[in-house]
Amino acid sequence: MANQTRRIRPRTEIDAARQTAYDALRAVDTDDAYLNLTLPRMLAARGLGGRDAAFATELANGTARLRGSYDAVIDACVQAGAASLQPEVLTALRIGAHQLLGMRVASHAAVATSVELVRASVGERPVRLANAVLRRIGGRPLERWLDEVAPPRDDDLVGHLAVRHSHPEWIVSAFREALGCGNELETLLAADNVAPTVTLAARPGLLTVDQLVREGAVRGRWSPYAAGLPGGDPGALLQVRRGRAGVQDEGSQLAALALSRADVTGRDDRWLDLCAGPGGKAALLTGLARGRLATLVASDRAPHRARLALSALRGYPPPSAVLVADATRPAWGEAAFDRVIADVPCSGLGALRRRPESRWRRTPKDVAELVQLQAGLLNSALDSVREGGVVAYVTCSPHVAETRGVVDSVVGGRGDVREEDARALLPEVADLGAGPHVQLWPHRHGTDAIFVCSLRRS
Repeated sequence: MANQTRRIRPRTEIDAARQTAYDALRAVDTDDAYLNLTLPRMLAARGLGGRDAAFATELANGTARLRGSYDAVIDACVQAGAASLQPEVLTALRIGAHQLLGMRVASHAAVATSVELVRASVGERPVRLANAVLRRIGGRPLERWLDEVAPPRDDDLVGHLAVRHSHPEWIVSAFREALGCGNELETLLAADNVAPTVTLAARPGLLTVDQLVREGAVRGRWSPYAAGLPGGDPGALLQVRRGRAGVQDEGSQLAALALSRADVTGRDDRWLDLCAGPGGKAALLTGLARGRLATLVASDRAPHRARLALSALRGYPPPSAVLVADATRPAWGEAAFDRVIADVPCSGLGALRRRPESRWRRTPKDVAELVQLQAGLLNSALDSVREGGVVAYVTCSPHVAETRGVVDSVVGGRGDVREEDARALLPEVADLGAGPHVQLWPHRHGTDAIFVCSLRRS
């Protein structure tokens, strides 16, 4: 009897772009890495550019952004639930789900390459399960899956929106409270899942927006220093490499402008950026201050963030005053400054469209711990400004505890501070709400969800 040989299907080779996206997502989960920093380093180290880099970037960022929705789908396709899977397998299934449900990738390629990621990372045992799960996921579009796996809207609005728009429930609830009503909530969550255009800031005194427009940028919507760079690499621009322009969200620019526009009577020659790293606001304020013969001091507790601030100021002629100092124990005397911006460390919930993995990294406990630090920094900022001077309290978070909660707590405990209408400092910006603070939103303004409060020491 002739020997019969079993036909073995050749394995699919994992391309470098998919492997890089997988490795970057694993680094986020295992090393608490930041995707926006880790992925570009991996792409450069592996020599990936052009279409491969663009594919890997969309695959990693899209998977991180929509992971909550994909986990609900995967959970419905695994008998023991998604929680029963090895972390490496779950990451590969998320990558496969994004190709099948969120990208125009052929089903056979999405399934085969994702199965190979499983095989390469943990071996043969879960390969058949991964193959079956992915084939089932690819059997219907994302909308049909979400209709099946999301809780009913009428019974559980927060749970429904959390699955449909891939946000943790606690963040959905926090956004709902910050908006003050439910009418805009879904629009905001959807806007968080749209990758933003890179925005540049032309450094005052060094460059104009007109010059950036001539290099292919698009004039910003609100800030007179903003220019969008659709589909472009900011590092390819000579003006960026020379420090005459830098990447900075338009909302961040508006916060710096608000401080610079507040009325200050008498002396106005000493400005302070209390938490300066990575340096976007410090660079913008340095240009504005020098135009008025004033000096900005940029301070940050972390040495590496102070170095980033110094790098952001490299386009300006020396000297630039950059300090490594803990603002809760200031290295300067009380009432030493005329203007102070306190862009305090925060949860970053206002920049989820830009840092998609942050929504899965943060917890309510983080917010509670940050609030104590934020109150201390705001008190320090108010102590650092002279009588009649102004402080801009800024967060890249709309969470009520980090915004109104901190301001009300600090101002209520002092007798020398009054809050002023920050909306009057940004008259060109529409739909700023009831005030007196400014709250920017991705879905209203196309910016990060930046909060700005203007306080005067009296």
